[in-house]
Amino acid sequence: MNIAKFATTKPAALLLSTVLIIAFAAPSLFGQTRHTTPRRKTVSTTGSLLHPASLHATAPATYDVKFHTTKGDFTVQVTRAWAPNGADRFYNLVEHHFYDDATLFRVVAGFVVQFGIPADPRYGKIWANANIKDDPVKESNLRGYITYAQSSAPNSRSTQVFVNFRDNSRLDSMGFAPFGKVIEGMSVVESFYGGYADQPTGMQDQIANQGNAFLEKNFPKLDKILTARIVPAAPAHPATHPPAHH
Repeated sequence: MNIAKFATTKPAALLLSTVLIIAFAAPSLFGQTRHTTPRRKTVSTTGSLLHPASLHATAPATYDVKFHTTKGDFTVQVTRAWAPNGADRFYNLVEHHFYDDATLFRVVAGFVVQFGIPADPRYGKIWANANIKDDPVKESNLRGYITYAQSSAPNSRSTQVFVNFRDNSRLDSMGFAPFGKVIEGMSVVESFYGGYADQPTGMQDQIANQGNAFLEKNFPKLDKILTARIVPAAPAHPATHPPAHH
């Protein structure tokens, strides 16, 4: 799933990295991925990360996800109407703790922070081609908005997502459909270690195959998501009215 899923063995794909967010499922860059997740049915949070097709719950209309990281906490609010397929997939992944211990492996100043390759390589291999259908773009890739990485092939989103550091609305016309936004802790998001920039991006095959062990050995300063949990949505602030005059 990139801001393009790319095959690390194809040099031409590297040219997309400044425009496209790159994911690790290599076979999907130049052709449609064969394996897609069945259409989700209504509510079920049963299932296993070892069996992607078993995770098919329909997400609430809106829900909040709190990320506890090595730099602090941030909260994402997901709006299902913006991108239903993406919102449902994210809901199922978070409910089953997919993002726990995941490394924020791509931090490019003035562009994005990207994550979603699991810490445990067992899951990386299983989910690499567990793709979902595309959503039409309804919102823009503005600062703080969260979007799936994908390739140039249709229906290539899986588990990798990115948060925009700035207005990246040029991605809208490429089919990158935001499904939520950071509502708290954007300063935390912007503080993640970015000294490696795009160096790990071209090594996504190794990351997927070896998990965090590869990143800890080769890029030890990268930050991590410790936990990601769905939390009750913050209550809306009631409207205030001036006191009535008698």
